[in-house]
Amino acid sequence: MGTLPLGQQTEYVSEYDPGLLYPIARVDKWSEMGVASERLPFYGEDVWNAYEVSWLNSKGKPIVALAEFRFPCNSPNIIESKSFKLYLNSLNQMRYDSQEDVQATLEKDLSNAAGVTVTVVLREVDSMSSLVVLTPDYCIDELDVEIDEYHPKADLLTLDRDAGIVEERLVSHLLKSNCPVTNQPDWGSVFIDYRGPRIDHESLLKYIVSFREHTDFHEQCVERIYIDIMRLCQPESLIVYARYVRRGGLDINPYRSSAPLVLGNDRLTRQ
Repeated sequence: MGTLPLGQQTEYVSEYDPGLLYPIARVDKWSEMGVASERLPFYGEDVWNAYEVSWLNSKGKPIVALAEFRFPCNSPNIIESKSFKLYLNSLNQMRYDSQEDVQATLEKDLSNAAGVTVTVVLREVDSMSSLVVLTPDYCIDELDVEIDEYHPKADLLTLDRDAGIVEERLVSHLLKSNCPVTNQPDWGSVFIDYRGPRIDHESLLKYIVSFREHTDFHEQCVERIYIDIMRLCQPESLIVYARYVRRGGLDINPYRSSAPLVLGNDRLTRQ
């Protein structure tokens, strides 16, 4: 990744250029994790939110909007986030007759880059307040644990075998990893929703913290967490959902599930 121009100083581009989008194949990371691309062990999406989207109307007046993008988890490619930001910037001085024209442009370009249909929703800025929610989930962050592992270590996960089968939704706000392109920190909250043998909460917290010095994209971290929990804990059902703090005007929120479902897009207060 260090040889890519994406990690270097970049010139601001204000003329529309879909070629700025930089796709990265998912298959290499799937192979590393022992996942066959033709038989993915999960369902899900990568939900992106953009807070710095703007263009000109037909009279040259700026329009600003919020954007939601949904990438199916089985798309051949993910989009590198800095290239996504540069691409969105390239619309800033472009004139469009309507918001629908902008949406169609975004869907076409992102679908071409991802290799599968990407859905786009544009919203007015005033709609932001309706996205803010609080969550009633049980947070495991207050557990008093001793931790000295800061790279993913699946065998940290253990079961509480005396508890039997449980159904619970846990959350930790201590998820951190590093961007493979810039090496900048990515901060997030991760939700673990499962039914099955009870996962020991202290072991789960240690496992989540073990990503602290790990280098991977958001989507790949979520998939690794899902795969490790499924393999070691063997739940009957599982959802792993991460809400990452925005960087460069974008936040990325991947979820992976053992059954098909479509999750909403409720922001956390830290987003």
